[in-house]
Amino acid sequence: MDQFEQLRAGEWIYGITPEIGNELLRAEDMCFRLNNIPPSHKAEREAVIKDLLGYIGPGFFLHSPFRCDFGFNISIGENFVGNYNITILDEAEVVIGDNVFIGPNVGIYTITHALQPMQRNEGIMRAMPVRIGNNVWIGAGAVILPGVEIGDNAVIGAGSVVTRNVPASVLAAGNPCRTIRPVEDSDHVVPVELK
Repeated sequence: MDQFEQLRAGEWIYGITPEIGNELLRAEDMCFRLNNIPPSHKAEREAVIKDLLGYIGPGFFLHSPFRCDFGFNISIGENFVGNYNITILDEAEVVIGDNVFIGPNVGIYTITHALQPMQRNEGIMRAMPVRIGNNVWIGAGAVILPGVEIGDNAVIGAGSVVTRNVPASVLAAGNPCRTIRPVEDSDHVVPVELK
């Protein structure tokens, strides 16, 4: 089992290695490239995004700046909207479903470091996957921590720190994030007709 497999398996490893460093540098270069392509050069941006990520479905919008650690551990479904300044530290898998909206300044983190300073200084770390269901909206400035699963149709309020799983079809918010209430039929809005 190589280091990347050990990370994805959630094992504590010495993470400061040439192999990991090379992959971090590759992804950082690709993110730099992406973030310096004008938004009007859509085809060029899409090509870099598809090369960087493990998978992304059709119909996506990913605004710059965007940053990730590896990229290849990220899988995103169709009709994705990612706003400005999203950071995904993907030492473990990050699986994002269809029709997901992510607001600006959101962080999704799979990696954690040893609590003991001596071990942390030696680069001991582990990763746990993050899973985000279909039809999820994550508000601006939210932080999703390692090992979290967010159920289908959930809404995460702006500024939330999600430390544990969020069930489907709820509005959840706060620090730490907690369920506020179900998303209900009464939440249906009627938009004004365009003239």
